Amino acid sequence: MKAWRIYGVGDMRLDDIPLPTLRAGWVLVKTRIVQPSITECQALRGLSHYDLGKLVKEKGPFQMFGHEFCAEVVEVGDGVRNLKVGDRVFRIRTQAACRECALCRGGHEERCRRGPSVGFSIPGLLAEYASLPADNLMSVPDSLTDGEAAAMQPLASSVDFIVPARIDPGDTIAVLGQGTMGLGIMQVSRAYGAGKTIVTDLRDETLAVSRRLGADVAINAGKTDPVAGIMEATGGIGADIVFECAGGDPSSGLSGRETLDQAFNVVRDSGKVVQVSILSPGVAIDPRPIYQRGIQYLGHGYITPKDLGYVRHLVASKRVELGSLVTHVLHGIDQVPKAFEITENKAKYGNLLAAQVVVSQ
Repeated sequence: MKAWRIYGVGDMRLDDIPLPTLRAGWVLVKTRIVQPSITECQALRGLSHYDLGKLVKEKGPFQMFGHEFCAEVVEVGDGVRNLKVGDRVFRIRTQAACRECALCRGGHEERCRRGPSVGFSIPGLLAEYASLPADNLMSVPDSLTDGEAAAMQPLASSVDFIVPARIDPGDTIAVLGQGTMGLGIMQVSRAYGAGKTIVTDLRDETLAVSRRLGADVAINAGKTDPVAGIMEATGGIGADIVFECAGGDPSSGLSGRETLDQAFNVVRDSGKVVQVSILSPGVAIDPRPIYQRGIQYLGHGYITPKDLGYVRHLVASKRVELGSLVTHVLHGIDQVPKAFEITENKAKYGNLLAAQVVVSQ
């Protein structure tokens, strides 16, 4: 089969490799659609804690990335009960024990909090086929297209941040950044009971989409002071919960730590700031708002099976929209590098979510 393998920073090549081995509790899947995440785009450029050069020296060329996908089950290993041949699936995150995680900093013999990480600790779907733990997969309803199914993984990941935020009915939320995660958080938060929803971004076309999907206030942070705009929209009180979804490496079009500072300036006293974006290592955080104003500073939790089923229902019932947000679809596994380019440079290409690659149908 054909698979993309990593040879170093920025060096990804399409190779012919053997089909993966099936084992008990796992399934063999055929890739239908795969899309790169912004995290993968940054990692390929060496902008993450993954030392690709070191890994290549230790392991030789290796498979990595491809954790956002829609795939079809073609073979089922012993002991699998939740899936059958012919099912379409997308990836979910579990807290299962991981004893084979080549990248797990906890070591092979310790319990990994996240379990096997598809696309990072085990090969993902930048390949025609993959062997994956069945517990890391969920079936796709017939009402969802392959493209919607591939976009389900980042949407489900957005709920990892919504769950610990504990939205109360009527809470005013602010979502700083309307990329893949920000758009998902804005939509799903409304289904979880949020009242007024305020969003910020730098692109008018993205903000227009946010308004169409239900945002009450949409602020172009490049034209209007977002702090002043949010404070005005909340009557000077601030938002109950602020989701920071735009921080990170500026060379990837992200805001550095600017939106984190904005988040602490627009959250109300005793409110919550939820860190969604992956900030660059060494970013300093001012602790004073936390202890002076009682701000809770939160990261992600873990989505429960109940929450995951609810999110799948929201998309299947069209209460959360994904299909129309997929603006760039490429055909053929050889188009993966182009998908990485489009995904990392959304403004340049007029892209909303990740670019998708149709591998098979």
